[in-house]
Amino acid sequence: MKEQQLISTQILCSQYNIEISFVDTLNKMGLIQIEIIEQNQYIHQDQISDLEKIIRLHNELNVNLEGIDVVFNLLEKEKQLRDELTALKNRIRLYENE
Repeated sequence: MKEQQLISTQILCSQYNIEISFVDTLNKMGLIQIEIIEQNQYIHQDQISDLEKIIRLHNELNVNLEGIDVVFNLLEKEKQLRDELTALKNRIRLYENE
């Protein structure tokens, strides 16, 4: 990954007004991935939207971290089912067109 695509967790924590321990906990739970470069922690820019969702769920809806983990697992499962449904629809169209 290119370094310009990485954002320092220090900067993110100050921007979103969250503790670094919160980000560390999210990393340990597997909700986000932290990369360590020269003893500094970074998050890939593609994960910022997930981090924002987690912060909103936690702060605005008072969902605990275990609940957030469940929500993200369900969202991932829903995406997989949607992808499978799309693939099956495409296969049906293939047979209908013959």
